[in-house]
Amino acid sequence: MENIYIKNIFTKALTKLLKDNNDANIKDIELEFDIPKNQEHGDLSTNICMRLAKPLKSNPKIVAEKLISLLDYDKNLIEKIDVAGTGFINIKFSNNYYQEQLKNIFSCGKDYGKTKKYDGKKVNVEYVSANPTGLLHLGHARNAAIGDTLANLYEWTGWNVIREYYFNNAGNQMNNLALSIYARIMQQTKDAGYPFPEDGYHGDYVKNIADEIIEKNNNNLSNETLETIKKYGEEWCFDKIKNTLKRMKIEQDIFYNEDSLYKDGKIKEVLEELKAKGLSYEKDGAIWFSLTQMGLDTDRVIVKSSGEPTYRLPDIAYHREKLLRNYDLVVDLFGADHIATVPDVLAGVRALGFDDKKVKVILHQFVTLTENGEQVKMSKRTGKSYTLDELLDDVGEDVVRYFLIMRGVNTHLEFDLSLAKEQSDKNPVFYLQYAHARICSIFDKLKDENINFEQAKLTLLNDINEINLIKQIILFPTEIQTASNKSEPHILCEYLRELASAFHLFYHNCRIIGEDIETMKARLLLVDVCKNILKNGLSILGISAPKKM
Repeated sequence: MENIYIKNIFTKALTKLLKDNNDANIKDIELEFDIPKNQEHGDLSTNICMRLAKPLKSNPKIVAEKLISLLDYDKNLIEKIDVAGTGFINIKFSNNYYQEQLKNIFSCGKDYGKTKKYDGKKVNVEYVSANPTGLLHLGHARNAAIGDTLANLYEWTGWNVIREYYFNNAGNQMNNLALSIYARIMQQTKDAGYPFPEDGYHGDYVKNIADEIIEKNNNNLSNETLETIKKYGEEWCFDKIKNTLKRMKIEQDIFYNEDSLYKDGKIKEVLEELKAKGLSYEKDGAIWFSLTQMGLDTDRVIVKSSGEPTYRLPDIAYHREKLLRNYDLVVDLFGADHIATVPDVLAGVRALGFDDKKVKVILHQFVTLTENGEQVKMSKRTGKSYTLDELLDDVGEDVVRYFLIMRGVNTHLEFDLSLAKEQSDKNPVFYLQYAHARICSIFDKLKDENINFEQAKLTLLNDINEINLIKQIILFPTEIQTASNKSEPHILCEYLRELASAFHLFYHNCRIIGEDIETMKARLLLVDVCKNILKNGLSILGISAPKKM
């Protein structure tokens, strides 16, 4: 946990300690603080002395005692600093400290939690990237929710964020879509037994596209070709995809077409560059990428003997194009099935002279839909595979988005429909939203009272439930930074749950309305700060913060 005040006083004491020990070399030992699991051990703890023991050639407890003796701190803010166990240093803050922290947080207003750590740096986050061949499903949904939440987290830590969607409207998938639509048109207008393509798309949406084309042309299809049908199908699918994403509060800045890599000669440039560097060769009529020269185990085909590129080649060319746009960080969000291709693409980035450390690949596990403990594959309403729109209709946008990010990215996710449909605090989304709505109801009841709590006497906040709520409030910036750095949105979900829990305990044990005026003002300031954090946290997750429920 980052605590500037504590870090400063410990850094000064460490400087003195090291000077007394002839500036022992501890350049790789970082000063870190954690929150003890047992509150009786204090509010913060550090194991710095256990890590200092070896370079200082001393017992960690002796180092800890020496370090504590060198600490210069305000005893009004820190109640106790002592040694525990084999050399841990535990720190316990006074209530004055928490009251001062709350005052400072309140002065930050609605921007509390935002940092400028990465101010001036650009990050590109690529997510969803489904080809326009159909409707979005649950797998696309998790990618979308994680990617957009990460983009929000990056914005809160100061990054200039560009949201990108990569797609391919050429190739076999789009041809199969066109052939599928054409077959449905023929079945509707000329021959009910017209054969459907073996690799065609069977969804009802294909029939809908065919019906629209027939109606648009008044049954006169003489001017329609496979190319015009493909174009109509692409635009129809993309329109649906964008509308579905919009329901999830997702709008992207750039839609990058893979086909442009071929039309603009970018694929050719990559092939020529790899050849010039001696990193590709021909064998059995195909072009191979010499990955063994890049430290990998196996060379890979990048152009088949048929002349058709494998997917690694456009992926390498696409990353080259993104890095040429001078981003400080390029983030890719993929399903776990991409794991085998990632090292090859990163090797391609290095081969072309770029820093592959600027590329961050996040692989997420897949989603299973369950209800009452049983796996659900078909929508009861349609009898077909669940589309994302149907799921949004069934349980609502907020619930869908939260459920898709409330577990770790590397964890297989079970989306529990029974829990998602719960209209109670058993549902984790409702639990958070209810905390926000409850605070809003307090202010709504007092709206005609004109109570000014800006100069409230925060020294009145000494109840354990008040202090515990302040402790949770203080953690907000750290949790945002951690969730962003680790690319794990669920960290913020867990934090907000703990904040809501602390608020609900406070609410049940500390009366606000009906309390004496000064205590009421102090508690109103406290819940006002809590309300802002709940609202901001939910907005980062892409979820609404209702005033009434």
